[in-house]
Amino acid sequence: MRLISTHTILTSDIGVKGNLFGGRLLTWIDIAAFNYAVEEIRDNHLVTLKISECLFLQPIKVNNIIKVYGTIAELGRSSIEVAIEVKVLEVNSGKEDLVCTTSVTMVLVDECGKSKEIIVK
Repeated sequence: MRLISTHTILTSDIGVKGNLFGGRLLTWIDIAAFNYAVEEIRDNHLVTLKISECLFLQPIKVNNIIKVYGTIAELGRSSIEVAIEVKVLEVNSGKEDLVCTTSVTMVLVDECGKSKEIIVK
């Protein structure tokens, strides 16, 4: 998997229980997957079709650094699926612990919003 995004957790990212707000992480995952897919197919007319189940394996706290890794899991006629792993970095040791895994499926669309064929350039 390739590193596709990094974030430092700020107090504004934290929910009521003192952990990273899950919706914030899903937003970052969606954006990272989009950017990675755009680089791969060289076309930015993608829309998110689905974010698969995302199980949060451990809490993420203020000042943690998270890294989002991605790889192309599947390239279809008009869709692209990006497999995602999110890890939290232990700064002192350099160790990374898995926080969650998921996949994001996007569809290439035309100006009317209808799917169109992906032609890798």
